[in-house]
Amino acid sequence: MRTLPRRRVLTWTTQAAVVAGAMALGLPAAAPGDPLTNGTAAGAARRHVRDVLPTVSADAIALTIDDGPDPLWTPQVLDLLRRNRTRATFSLIGRQAKAYPALVKRITAEGHSICNHSMTHPRPFGARSTAAIQQQIEDAQEAIINAGGVAPRLFRAPGGDWRAGVLGAAASLGLVPLGWDVDPRDWSRPGSDTVTNRLLTAQPGDILLCHDGGGDRAQTLESLRNVLPALSHRGLQFVPL
Repeated sequence: MRTLPRRRVLTWTTQAAVVAGAMALGLPAAAPGDPLTNGTAAGAARRHVRDVLPTVSADAIALTIDDGPDPLWTPQVLDLLRRNRTRATFSLIGRQAKAYPALVKRITAEGHSICNHSMTHPRPFGARSTAAIQQQIEDAQEAIINAGGVAPRLFRAPGGDWRAGVLGAAASLGLVPLGWDVDPRDWSRPGSDTVTNRLLTAQPGDILLCHDGGGDRAQTLESLRNVLPALSHRGLQFVPL
């Protein structure tokens, strides 16, 4: 029996996830060659909710949470999201997913979506060779699938490094490149009030960036305790991507 190349298996698994995700959200499934299948539209990262989910309501926004799963901070973020009846998108580092598979399973079981965020989060990501970039994405895809049983259909480059080689590697695996609109730079720990004020600038259609891994995320948590209800009270609807 001929063994299929690992890269082809990962691509097919990812494209199947795109179709399943679209069906679950009541969206039309993307056909082969559609930008949401091959991630090549205009060669740019998607920075707005409707770039990823074209038919969602105009008041939709998306919260993305990067660099986990983390055994200390991710459970607290998940508890907070559940209390606020908010679903988010978690950009997972493959090494972390491999180390904490139960958290990956919890993320998906609670209705959140997942995104490939490379295997080890090396930076500058786009300065690496094409082969090294490809390997980072493939290894993370495999680790996340093995940990949680769900294939990401999105890829976010470490540091938002969207050089041509990175976009090409994501496209070759059928992954949609995911950017953001609102970056509170919570990773730098500027103070919870600063993080809160930056996140509250969100407008309909924006993709928000926060972190649950890579360091002390107490300020992020404190900020989200205020931001989630505040944005909801403004009539904005959080959707997983």
